[in-house]
Amino acid sequence: MMLHARWRGEHRSDRPTLVWLHGFLGSGKEWQPVQEYFSDWPQLSIDLPGHGGSRAQQVSGFEALSARLNATLHNHRVRRYWLIGYSLGGRAALYHACRYADSSLAGVVVEGAHFGLASPHERAQRLADDRHWASLFRQQPLGDTLHKWYRQPVFADLREPQRQQLIALRADNDPQALAAMLLNTSLARQPYLLPEIQRLPVFHYLCGEHDLKFQRLAAGAGLPVTTIPAAGHNAHRACPQAFAAVLAQKLNPV
Repeated sequence: MMLHARWRGEHRSDRPTLVWLHGFLGSGKEWQPVQEYFSDWPQLSIDLPGHGGSRAQQVSGFEALSARLNATLHNHRVRRYWLIGYSLGGRAALYHACRYADSSLAGVVVEGAHFGLASPHERAQRLADDRHWASLFRQQPLGDTLHKWYRQPVFADLREPQRQQLIALRADNDPQALAAMLLNTSLARQPYLLPEIQRLPVFHYLCGEHDLKFQRLAAGAGLPVTTIPAAGHNAHRACPQAFAAVLAQKLNPV
């Protein structure tokens, strides 16, 4: 089964395809402000299961998600590619790069994405937290859950108008589909990928200047971090031009 995806540009032999993976609650369209700066690259925006055009799909976990990602790449005749993922999409990109990809993968860029939990205690706590959130998505109006979701500490940099804009934007999601995806791709169910990430030949970690949680996470793991000025957890949304400038440097190293 393939994931819903939107192709942009022409297939080229001289440049890999940029494959974009969005975060939880989003869709491939979220990347459009950044994609405008890469109009001369072939690009593929993918909707993850439970989201956008793939909202009717479910996956049992990261292995099944990678299989669908591979099927989608094959369907769109993608032969060489970069994976670019934010948050949940970043975790999906990391799993795919570490466990599923071959020499056709040119490199991986993740934004504010977790490499996994090593401690069983941390895994148990995270699973309990995600089960709580899943029950909220399933049992109460979506707007109420979104109001709580965007008041988590990781979104502390958002001003109230920005928070309300995000809540309105996410209001057309299917809460049952979101709950299923949240549990099946929970950080508690993701393998601890750090040793494998450290062996990836081309890997870049981007993070908003004000996203201290993920800056500390990456720095504590010894991963080189490039920060996006004046941005929080969702840096590509807050500052698409600055994000694109940093990304262009990673894609075209001097």
